[in-house]
Amino acid sequence: MKKRTKLPIILSLLAVLFLVLGACSNSDDKNKEEKEEMEHSEMDMNHSSSGDVPEGLKAAENPTYEVGSQAIIESGHMESMKGAEATIVGAFDTTAYAISYTPATGGEKVGNHKWIIHEEIKDAGEKAYEPGAKVTINASHMEGMNGTVAEVESAEKTTVYMVDFTPTTGGEKVKNHKWVTESELSASE
Repeated sequence: MKKRTKLPIILSLLAVLFLVLGACSNSDDKNKEEKEEMEHSEMDMNHSSSGDVPEGLKAAENPTYEVGSQAIIESGHMESMKGAEATIVGAFDTTAYAISYTPATGGEKVGNHKWIIHEEIKDAGEKAYEPGAKVTINASHMEGMNGTVAEVESAEKTTVYMVDFTPTTGGEKVKNHKWVTESELSASE
């Protein structure tokens, strides 16, 4: 075979390869955020807490879900959370933030962690932080989180809830889980 006839074949094969790789990367990008969330959701997360709340956090005056009531968790922070019936143990009005950070203990960057609240940011003033702001975390929801500098991905003024729930995958009851936003809950039947 001559050199001139090999070149179009090689170029055609390269074009097909780029198309296939491009298609794969598009589907990977679409699922990347979901995958990141699920990868970090179960690792090193302190599912239960003491129930202590940060200084200055105010109880919600008229929460949609009152303390002691039941609700269904519609969020997937952790695989075992979505669909679980929760008991509301605290309701607070604040700003909730999704953040990205690299754990102080090392390891891969955690993307789009939900949630920390305004009162869990070191030296937070009155004003809510905008996406892109750099903040120092004063919370230990996950190992290596406390004291790290994080980037705010999103901010939402809302009522946040501390909840008790039994994982849908079984296991011990989770007590005083921090935090679930109002939009992540639905009425229990």
